[in-house]
Amino acid sequence: MQGLADGTFSRYGLPFMKDRDARTMPDNITSLSFEDALSELEKIVRGLEGGQMKLEDAIKAYERGAALRQHCEAKLSEAEARVQAIVQRSDGSLDMKPMD
Repeated sequence: MQGLADGTFSRYGLPFMKDRDARTMPDNITSLSFEDALSELEKIVRGLEGGQMKLEDAIKAYERGAALRQHCEAKLSEAEARVQAIVQRSDGSLDMKPMD
């Protein structure tokens, strides 16, 4: 069973966050791609569903999961805006309309 020595939560491979507070979490989340953030969020969900974490670890994982979800939603909104900005010209070619 993995543990504190290798920097993970038990067998779930989740990052140990005992020494991090909630204010530092967004900094390391904002640099994640959508795919990486979603992958980490899925690991957190599996860990929480397993029900084997200590209460404090589960709360910290939930907090990180909430921040990851927010990051993923922002990335999706950005992507949606970019797709909506693509317009078709009269000659059939695609162009980008200026974003407000």
